[in-house]
Amino acid sequence: MNSASNHPAFNSRFLRALRRETVDATPVWLMRQAGRYLPEYRATRAAAGSFLAMAKNPELACEVTLQPLRRFPLDAAILFSDILTVPDAMGLGLYFVEGEGPKFERPVRDAAAIANLAVPDMETELRYVCDAVRTIRRELDPAIPLIGFSGSPWTLACYMVEGGGSDNFGKVKALALNDPAAMHRLLEVVTDAVIAYLSAQRAAGAQALQVFDTWGGVLSPAMYRAFSLPYLTRIARELKRNDVPVILFGKGNAPYLDDLFASGADAIGVDWTVTLEDAARRANGRVALQGNLDPAMLYGNPDAIRAQVQATLDSYRDGNGGSREGHVFNLGHGLSPDMNPEHVAALVDEVHRYSAR
Repeated sequence: MNSASNHPAFNSRFLRALRRETVDATPVWLMRQAGRYLPEYRATRAAAGSFLAMAKNPELACEVTLQPLRRFPLDAAILFSDILTVPDAMGLGLYFVEGEGPKFERPVRDAAAIANLAVPDMETELRYVCDAVRTIRRELDPAIPLIGFSGSPWTLACYMVEGGGSDNFGKVKALALNDPAAMHRLLEVVTDAVIAYLSAQRAAGAQALQVFDTWGGVLSPAMYRAFSLPYLTRIARELKRNDVPVILFGKGNAPYLDDLFASGADAIGVDWTVTLEDAARRANGRVALQGNLDPAMLYGNPDAIRAQVQATLDSYRDGNGGSREGHVFNLGHGLSPDMNPEHVAALVDEVHRYSAR
């Protein structure tokens, strides 16, 4: 593998923006850009038989990763996978229930169960993910960067303790309150696994890495600073040694932006509950910013979407002293299955048109 600076993608808009360098137009990619809103994705999933069968087949994962890039001039591809691959590889028994989402056969809810957890071997239990990264990198245009990703330790712990999704996160919060030492042991082993997992994706060919702290926003400020932030910071700092940019994204992370800006990450993804103007002013050039259009704006018509794109781009510039550098356009969360691909096309095209230097 060539060093990062020798790779054809090194001078892409996306990686230049993460380095806060000048770009000819603001780069754009979208969370869940490979997904059920695309008819070709639905056809591939139907042929595969299930989501997991698709995610665990490197050729199918490659096909689904590339589908949105055939439709739209996106500035980055993101690995098609699931954040729960790591706890699945730890032996928790991941499965999916139609209409309910992911579940674990063997959730961990006490110190004894946590003590049995170990970091999975990346080239055995998670080889299918590394093989998918290698396959995508081989098939993807060399000039287009590939993003690898993981769930955050807190977010993964939520699923591992709850056994699936949750309305109130009662079980995982109870563990954190009643046995904080056990909760920290769980977060430590998951953090070790996340670092190994993202390092393996980097070695397999990913040019950037994103950590999804989907459920960090359900914590109180004191619990966030105890059970999420320190582990995000450790991941960002340890992955910096791999010469790869790291993006930390969290739903509801606006109250913690100053902490995240000091984490060592190259970029912070923000949702739509904070303006980019405010976030850029607080960042003061320390990190790149990614975001932050409300995904629901894609239910508007193309003219309305274009107006929202312009407002988002202007908001970043207004908070960044008139400069457009250091911004990756994205949604504040992922695309939904009922969104219109033509609306996505309008968004991508308007980002490039309106931000062209």
